[in-house]
Order: sequence, then C-alpha cells, then structure tokens
Amino acid sequence: MKRVLFATGNEGKLKEIRAIMAEIGLDVVSMKEAGIRADIVEDGTTFAENALIKARTVMAASGEVTMADDSGLVVDAMGGEPGIYSARWMGEETSYRIKNAEILRRLEGVPDGERSARFVCAIACVFPDGREFVCEDTFEGRIGYEERGANGFGYDPIFYLPERGCYSAELAPEAKNEISHRGKALRAMREKLRDQLEG
Repeated sequence: MKRVLFATGNEGKLKEIRAIMAEIGLDVVSMKEAGIRADIVEDGTTFAENALIKARTVMAASGEVTMADDSGLVVDAMGGEPGIYSARWMGEETSYRIKNAEILRRLEGVPDGERSARFVCAIACVFPDGREFVCEDTFEGRIGYEERGANGFGYDPIFYLPERGCYSAELAPEAKNEISHRGKALRAMREKLRDQLEG
C-alpha cells in the first residue's frame, strides 16, 4: 500500500491531508484523480458513521484502500448546530459567508462564556480485506463577533481561539494543522496506518 484514495473533492482538505500523510510515504489521491464516481448517501447520525459510509462506498467502487472524513462545527448555544450537517446547513450551494453571518446573527447578545464551540473531525480508513479504523478529535474555541482572516475555509473566519488571541482563519496553515481537529485526527490515523504498513 503506497497509495490511498481520499473521498473528497475539497482541495483545501487534500492539501492538509497530503502534508500529514507524506511523512509515512503515502500518496493521497482524490476520487477525481482516480476517476472514481460514487453516489454517497450520508445518512449516519454521527461524524464517525458518515466518515465510514463515505470510505466504504468509495472503497467498494475502487477496490482500493480508502480514507474519508466527516467534520463540522458544533455550536453549544445553537444546540449543537450545524453539527453533522455543517456542509449542507442552509443548503449546499449557500456560501460560507452567508452561513457565518447567520451564526453570528443567532449569537447576537450571547456573552463570551456561552459562545463555546468546537470543530469535530472523524477520519475513517477502510481496507478491501475488511479492516476498518476510525480516529476522531476536536478543536475547541468559541464563536467570535465578526469574520476575520484569509486563511482556512468554511467556518474558520468566525472561530475564535482564546488561547491564541486570534481567529482560526488568521493562523498560518502549518500552525493550524498542528492544533486543528483534522490535523489531530489525521496524525492519529497516520500512526495507525504506519503500524499497518510496517505490519
């Protein structure tokens, strides 16, 4: 196993994933690059279930080791929304500028102490022989009061990191990879895959 498919079309994610997996010599290939088309129905009730659904579907279509992630933003003051629906929340075609503005609007008047939020990421890896692994981690912060920063994507511009004194979208990509939900879950998965490669 020198290559692994990753069930995403998101270039921002792929860049992050390739940087982390390069350390164990794994070539990460997108579905598009592998010429795989799969109809994926994300009907799980957790991030882990949805990641497994994606990985299993693409592995079945390709016959190759496949990884997938499911991630999203959980805002406590909104009862956990947008949660597992983060990408589809308010409609898949709706821009994150509009989604971010809606979250800021809904949290108007909510004090700092009640603006807690976290990004959650579950990474699944499915092998053709039936082996399956899932790693999950979080990135804790709170919802800020405005959009700031040009790095990152999605909800990063409204995600404030009190211990850093800045927004997620203001971090350099390398700095974000060190502490982000996806970075942490990917590093945990990298170690699992290192064991598989060496085994």
